[in-house]
Amino acid sequence: MKMAAITRLQLLHHPFPILKPCPFPHSFNFNFIPPNLRHATRPRKFSTTLPLCSNSDPIREVGTKGSIVGDLLDYLNESWTHFHATAEAKRQLIAAGFHLLNENDEWDLKPGGRYFFTRNMSSLVAFAIGEKYTVGNGFHVIAAHTDSPCLKLKPKSASSKSGYLMVNVQTYGSGLWHTWFDRDLSVAGRVIVRGSDGSFMHKLVKIKRPLLRVPTLAIHLDRTVNKDGFKPNLESHLIPLLSTKLEETSLESKEKSTSSSKAAHHPLFMRVLSDELNCDVDDIMSIELNVCDTQPSCLGGGNNEFIFSGRLDNLASSYCALRALIDSCKSSGDLSSEHAIRMVALFDNEEVGSDSVQGAGAPTMFQAMRRIVSCLANEYIGEGAFERAIRHSFLGAYQIYNFDFGASWTLRDSSVLTICRHGSWSSPKFHG
Repeated sequence: MKMAAITRLQLLHHPFPILKPCPFPHSFNFNFIPPNLRHATRPRKFSTTLPLCSNSDPIREVGTKGSIVGDLLDYLNESWTHFHATAEAKRQLIAAGFHLLNENDEWDLKPGGRYFFTRNMSSLVAFAIGEKYTVGNGFHVIAAHTDSPCLKLKPKSASSKSGYLMVNVQTYGSGLWHTWFDRDLSVAGRVIVRGSDGSFMHKLVKIKRPLLRVPTLAIHLDRTVNKDGFKPNLESHLIPLLSTKLEETSLESKEKSTSSSKAAHHPLFMRVLSDELNCDVDDIMSIELNVCDTQPSCLGGGNNEFIFSGRLDNLASSYCALRALIDSCKSSGDLSSEHAIRMVALFDNEEVGSDSVQGAGAPTMFQAMRRIVSCLANEYIGEGAFERAIRHSFLGAYQIYNFDFGASWTLRDSSVLTICRHGSWSSPKFHG
């Protein structure tokens, strides 16, 4: 599981050279200023309240409402899965006045307009057209991805052992799988539900309470673990526990009508899903669920200067790109002098190679660019409009790096380089 920390100062001072201007609000209330910057920094509002978690958490501190840090935490806590990350990005874009497009429809685009579309409910492309755009001008793009390493339920997840109901899972991406043990886990993702009229609908689901757990073997039964290291077998050891088998017995009479497709999953598990979705078990046609950690993203550290969260790779970049686009064209005049097209692309399936219809390996972004250029060309009869636009374009993709005081040198899972193992040359510098 990706658990990492980034500093608020690092986040806030990270440059956005592609989308300009990027007028983030100047009323950030931060309760920590590096000593070497205090002489050159305006006084900040200090807070003595409890750490910030999210807008749904009762301990959110009042002084940081509306700040970029609080909004990032909200985004992280909403985005348990790639589906939820895309849905939250969609919500924010619509609230900011962006127009939702459909890839199956004809587009009617105008200079000064702001638009976006989604694909598979897990990837998104948003763009804002400069009012001074002319055919052949380029695109300024920031790309990131919505998915992170996780455990996914297998198509046939039901299993049992020694009187317990277990849930079969498979690994997705290159994760630090030992970190998934002994955590309060649950599930979230997408479900296909049959409506009362017989139609099928995609619905997002998130079970917020702890539902699953992958227990670690007691030291009495694994005496050499501290000497030999923890080396779990991902097929036999990484199987979350759901409940005792007694629960299944008490439900058998109620679940006799369950179709064969539901038999792939425990009746108890399907009942929990149906209760959350407010539908009958038999109306659940298909599920695509991730196992998720219920621990919320929050601030931490002695000065509340760190953000403790999973999925920072790459939701931190996704949020920053989204926020930069929204803030850079918030008012009516922000696009008045822009000659290019500002674009954000949030892809899916980066952790497994990007070779899917919603991944970066698909022609999604270039298809969108070609359609945009064609739509804005109007009666232009010149040569090579799209090709010239590509030559004038710039694609930027970045990741915020941070410290992992654990063990391994890896950017994909820890997003950090360690000082103690790899020397100070490999570490980012804080506070000068």
